[in-house]
Amino acid sequence: MALKEDIMKIRKAIAAGLAAVTATGMLTLASGCGSSGTAQEENPTTLKVWHYEEDNGAMGKAWAKAIEIFEKETGAKVEFEKKSFEQIRQNASQILNSDEAPDVMEYNKGNATAGLLASQGLLSNLDSYVSEYKWDEKVTGSLADTGKYNEKGIMGSGSWYGITNYGEDVIMYYNKDMFDQNGIKVPTTFDELTDAMQQFTDKGITPLAEGAAEYPLQHLWWQLVLSRASDQFIKDYEMYENDVDWNDPALVYATQTIKDWVDKGYISKDCTGLKAEDVGQAFMNGTYPMFFSGTWWFGRFQEDMKDANVTFSTFPGSEKVVGSSGNLWVIPENSKRKDLAAKFINITLSDEVQDLMGNSGGLPIAADPAKITDDATKELIESFNDVLKRNGLGFYPDWPTATFYDELNASLQEVVNGSMDVNAALAQMKSDYDKGVQDAGVKD
Repeated sequence: MALKEDIMKIRKAIAAGLAAVTATGMLTLASGCGSSGTAQEENPTTLKVWHYEEDNGAMGKAWAKAIEIFEKETGAKVEFEKKSFEQIRQNASQILNSDEAPDVMEYNKGNATAGLLASQGLLSNLDSYVSEYKWDEKVTGSLADTGKYNEKGIMGSGSWYGITNYGEDVIMYYNKDMFDQNGIKVPTTFDELTDAMQQFTDKGITPLAEGAAEYPLQHLWWQLVLSRASDQFIKDYEMYENDVDWNDPALVYATQTIKDWVDKGYISKDCTGLKAEDVGQAFMNGTYPMFFSGTWWFGRFQEDMKDANVTFSTFPGSEKVVGSSGNLWVIPENSKRKDLAAKFINITLSDEVQDLMGNSGGLPIAADPAKITDDATKELIESFNDVLKRNGLGFYPDWPTATFYDELNASLQEVVNGSMDVNAALAQMKSDYDKGVQDAGVKD
């Protein structure tokens, strides 16, 4: 517990430090190219790359191909290091402010992550590379919002600090074999979803794979919010347009529903100690018939559940869904090989890499639809494109502050184990959210 508390203190100190960013630091955000201020190697022969994708996932496969192409085209050697999501999430500011920083790395998008680092001057301004490679012709609309940040680190406007090459949303996965074996229909409406969960519970089967130690439960909570929230509420919550009303019916409904589903046995009380990988593996092992999580799992399920009949849908009964662009490629300001890093990013947007990602179960943003041969993947891409067409991406709940990911998990854990009622949990969320926003100095 002491280690966790220390980490939280460090993260809160980083967030608080934003309020004291000097005018000189702000100039970094306005400069044309992020390479200014950091001496660049002449004719570099290596490139240090970090990401946290699994080897058998769509992005892992695609980026391995990108490394292969990069080494062949440039003659430079890639020094690849796989990091965990949590390693990078918790330690990015410290790492990027040191000589240990990579030249290019995968990083989470949003105000509290990429926006925070951009506002601290730790990420390179990519505007000149966007112009050179015409990345803004491939990364457009809501997919571009998460790559741009203003001087306060708020996404959606300003300069480019990250480039995505895929999209993602959070969907409901169904193990249809388990449904068929128990004589239960795969749901297509919200009422059918709750009815199916009750039927599984009546048979002694916990229906929904959930983990509150990491992101899965907070994604479900946010999906329930989005099913009732207005567009203005989302803008207030994510972009700070107005103060958030933490008694908004959407927030009350979502938090109450999580409590009700735990009480009814739809979600296990043991989920407080389970991480994303734990529940993903449990779904793959046939412990649970349903798993609400991201499209980043799709390729793994295709690979690791070949003998199972897995189907999916967006969350029943909701126009808005949890999701956004995929994570970003960012170039740390301390990199001495920025031009080489930009070449690598460009290769990840190439036809060959994008088509491979699509055929491996990913959601590429620049693939040729005619080159996607797998029917299930075509269905996934069509589903995501439908979400984009209706402007249905609702982003993620932890983005507004640097500490809200852990704080939101903690509040939801209290709801699950019964140590907090709905009103107390919402009050705690409000306190954490308001303090994080205030410490970050993102509101006038």
